[in-house]
Amino acid sequence: QVQLMESGGGLVQPGGSLRLSCAASGSIFSIGAMRWYSQAPGKQREYVARITSGGRTNYADSVKGRFTISRDNAKNTVFLQMNSLKPEDTAVYYCNSVITDSNGSWRDYWGQGTQVTVSS
Repeated sequence: QVQLMESGGGLVQPGGSLRLSCAASGSIFSIGAMRWYSQAPGKQREYVARITSGGRTNYADSVKGRFTISRDNAKNTVFLQMNSLKPEDTAVYYCNSVITDSNGSWRDYWGQGTQVTVSS
């Protein structure tokens, strides 16, 4: 069974940094672009960043210059380096990707989320 699992969230002071990880596991044939989303309390889930299997990246305007997405294809893992964090970055962060399993079936997968809290 394919799944995505995030880690690395926590409590950090404004201006601080966190590095989130998301690992895909199971009987995987291929992984497409990997994305991070955030969902603050009472708000809709929002796009944060994307990285293709070839390494091309894209960011929401709100995180450009502060967040960096990367991936390790050999380990089926995507990272989100979050610098200069602001209180408004407080949210649950989810990773997402379309994954093809070893049977050739593909679908959209989401992780369970990891909480990031930016507060003094």
